[in-house]
Amino acid sequence: MPGLKHHHLREPRPAGFWPLLIVFALFVLFLYGPMLTIFVLSFQGPEGGLTFPLRGVSLHWFRQLAEGLGTVDIGSAFRRSLMLGAVVMLLTVALSVLAGLAYRKRLRGGDALFFVTVASLIMPSIVVSLGIGLQFRLLDTGIKDALGALGAEGTLENYGTALGLLTSALGAHLTWTLPFGLLIMFAVFNRFNPAYEEAARDLGATPWQAFCHVVLPLIGPSIVGIGMFGFTLSWDEIARTSQAIGDVNTLPLELQGLTSTVTTPAIYALGSVTTIVSLLVMGCTLAAVAWLRRRSSARRTS
Repeated sequence: MPGLKHHHLREPRPAGFWPLLIVFALFVLFLYGPMLTIFVLSFQGPEGGLTFPLRGVSLHWFRQLAEGLGTVDIGSAFRRSLMLGAVVMLLTVALSVLAGLAYRKRLRGGDALFFVTVASLIMPSIVVSLGIGLQFRLLDTGIKDALGALGAEGTLENYGTALGLLTSALGAHLTWTLPFGLLIMFAVFNRFNPAYEEAARDLGATPWQAFCHVVLPLIGPSIVGIGMFGFTLSWDEIARTSQAIGDVNTLPLELQGLTSTVTTPAIYALGSVTTIVSLLVMGCTLAAVAWLRRRSSARRTS
């Protein structure tokens, strides 16, 4: 009727809404509360301690972190973790995409290979680390015996170990990141419509052109997500690195060691820096995914 105002009545909440909301709020607080607490305490003044109340607000502990914490070279550990994370990310993306493409066809022994790869997810991380460390120590023994048998005394004297950042530690991290990448790519290609590739080939595209111009843009957001998983899982990994890295340490291992020796908010500043790096990677990933989706939508509408 003219002049009659229509009032949209809000539907009443279900009886279980508020209890579930409270449980969810408590879960979020439990999940992110410790992170927020460490972040706040890291900005304390020079007289600050490891607990509340907050004593002043400053960047004192971040400056101390930049100067170094005793004999620990935080800068070198930070660079090692960045390099390892970047290499793990690239290899995880490349191997996951290649495996996803390969598994689109029936492979002899493919099921066994898949289960062996995914089995590392259910094995205790420390067991994987110990196994890889032992394997490389056996490799060291074999190399030294071979050098001795060949009479290469100079090389034998200079030989240290095959354990290292981009050997054993890299392998240990890939046992953690690759299964996630494979599972994501398998899910992506299970939903992928091969008609797009067939249409490209009908128009004269080669298999490589069809992959670059058709398949890759469609799976691009998933590839970016795999890269984020690869980096962040490597960046925070401790257990699989502990027995398989050799004489150097990554940043998480240094942080774990410092928890028993550093009794100032500098340890909180270090934790905040590592968390910020992870959040930056996630933010860049979300931005890249949004850009790829907008680009794909623009192509479809043009």
